[in-house]
Amino acid sequence: MKVILQENVEGLGYLGDVLTVANGYARNYLLPRKKAVLAEERQVKLLQHIKRQIDQKAKKEVEALGDIGKQMSNVSLTFEVQTGKDDKLFGSVTSKDIAEQLASQGMTVDRRKIQLPQPLKELGTFPVPIKLHRDVFTKINVTLVKEAGAEPVVEEPAATEEVPAEAVETE
Repeated sequence: MKVILQENVEGLGYLGDVLTVANGYARNYLLPRKKAVLAEERQVKLLQHIKRQIDQKAKKEVEALGDIGKQMSNVSLTFEVQTGKDDKLFGSVTSKDIAEQLASQGMTVDRRKIQLPQPLKELGTFPVPIKLHRDVFTKINVTLVKEAGAEPVVEEPAATEEVPAEAVETE
């Protein structure tokens, strides 16, 4: 019996697949549970029409995201971070921080789309990839610099106080 799957069925197929299955399997499992419908000519044509619409919509979405990706590739973010001895950062810059700074510039990006393998923990410039869609990638440059006006932390050895000779008691 030919059926069209209405949802993904493990071990059988995916949504929209037209399959030939055993009559009993279709009548007793797939059809009663609304996991499939009979593959009549009308249903097949409806499925093809829906697939064409989805493909057109996806193509427009990829084109729009491609334009956004081109704009984002020109973006460079600068973070002023606190540093300690030997220019070590206090904390790190994460994908959440990058998403917030992009939002402040008018570009909303979900932090999970920022492909940052590990938080940034050093001063310098780093290319950060962003996955806007499964087919659309872009990179932005993130620069970490010392916080302006921050004085370097210098640890001075404790000075030994000299005691005047008169203050020393001898027995």
